[in-house]
Amino acid sequence: SGLVLVKNPHLDLMEEDILYHLDLGTKTHNLPAMFGDIKFVCVGGSPNRMRAFAQFMHRQLGLAGDGEDVADICAGSDRYAMYRAGPVLSISHGMGIPSISIMLHELIKLLHHAKCRDVTIIRIGTSGGLGIEAGSVVITDVAVDSSFQPRFEQVVLDDVVVRSTELDKGLAEELLACSREIPDVPTLIGHTMCTYDFYEGQGRLDGALCSFSSEKKLEYLRKAYDAGVRNIEMESTAFAALCGLCGLKGESCCFHLL
Repeated sequence: SGLVLVKNPHLDLMEEDILYHLDLGTKTHNLPAMFGDIKFVCVGGSPNRMRAFAQFMHRQLGLAGDGEDVADICAGSDRYAMYRAGPVLSISHGMGIPSISIMLHELIKLLHHAKCRDVTIIRIGTSGGLGIEAGSVVITDVAVDSSFQPRFEQVVLDDVVVRSTELDKGLAEELLACSREIPDVPTLIGHTMCTYDFYEGQGRLDGALCSFSSEKKLEYLRKAYDAGVRNIEMESTAFAALCGLCGLKGESCCFHLL
């Protein structure tokens, strides 16, 4: 049917669903009127970047006005920022799995309550590259954990639930084809490794703690490269798992800074 799915029977028993961190709710807002025509959702870490992206989309779509005064739909909350340009929603998700997970739960419920159909969601962000040219864009085929396995482990009550992290391969190929129109930005498809922190989890030597040598770090990064990893960030496994379970066509594209 193309509808966004929620897999929570408790929602049907609730008189009102409050999306706490988006400052939206099913009684306080007419979600189908506000969001029913959304077809694309782009998410990224920084509120300022997502505002700039919404302004860019405003210009690209030829919408009325210059887009400079685009309004933050979640202005009543200081957790996330949300903007729209026509059928495109642009939302910040903060840094790391807990932050993106909270946003995605509420975003998916919002799309469900708004009765949106055939929604494509793309994470646009920055990452650390592995053995690739600086300035490259990596389109993720599968998100892997720190052991290079395609899985997202979520602790639910006292169980460790393992979920698949495969993304939409057709969408990845479509994005790769689009990238050929921008020849000065090298683009490739590869595995994205998702870690739980920026310093020790990504093998950095400059954190407040470091219990390994530079040799051990390089050995680990070589193993990651040999396993197909081409970039490292902190959100992709949770993103892939939630999108897959809820029927969202999802993909992740990250610009490699270093």
